[in-house]
Amino acid sequence: MIKLANPLYYPISVLAGGVVLVVGVRLMGLSNVVILPTAALVTTAGATVLKSREPDEQKLAHQQLQRELQVMQASGKSLAEKAEVLRQEANQLLTRGSFQLELLIAVQEACDRAIELPPKIDQLASRLQGTNSLLSVSELQQQLLEVQTKQQASSGVARQHLNQLANSLKRNIQLAQEGQDTRSAQIISLYTLIQDAAGVLQQLQNKLRTSDLTNSEQIDELQSLSAELNSFQENVDILVSK
Repeated sequence: MIKLANPLYYPISVLAGGVVLVVGVRLMGLSNVVILPTAALVTTAGATVLKSREPDEQKLAHQQLQRELQVMQASGKSLAEKAEVLRQEANQLLTRGSFQLELLIAVQEACDRAIELPPKIDQLASRLQGTNSLLSVSELQQQLLEVQTKQQASSGVARQHLNQLANSLKRNIQLAQEGQDTRSAQIISLYTLIQDAAGVLQQLQNKLRTSDLTNSEQIDELQSLSAELNSFQENVDILVSK
């Protein structure tokens, strides 16, 4: 069904209707009974045609969502690739002593979670493009509950990250309660987490390459970075899990 457009938004169609009116009255001598409806029809029809040529708002929103998902998927893939490189480096560098073994296990665990991320993001992307893609208030509240549960057992940097994630989820819940589409907001939250995790992974890689791996204090610093990276992966899992 064709939806009529408001001519006031399309000055060209109003001008066309005015031209028809002037020509009909002054040049053709038509009566108002004939020419007024004709001019109105031309104005409305012209506005409707112009409106039909404009990009559809829903189509534009879908295209924007597609771009956001592609960026998120690319960032997840990049993180996984970097994690694989770090995993291989850790296997080569950490070979001696119980402290190094514990660190190796911690690094491997964090890297494994990052490597498993792309398929999870792909599944999320499929869900967000489906017919029932809007996240419900209850789903968002469940995610917030998981974050708040982790907050109680966290401290320091990990707690700061969880506070930020909790605030993002609270904003998304408010959007959902107002009936707004929360998909872009969720994508931004997840993308931010992925980028933050990539930053910690880079720190860990740099530190691993330059540290004295026989120094217990430097090993502890590496352990702390591994735990921080693992914490990011856990937060990502909260957002990508259904």
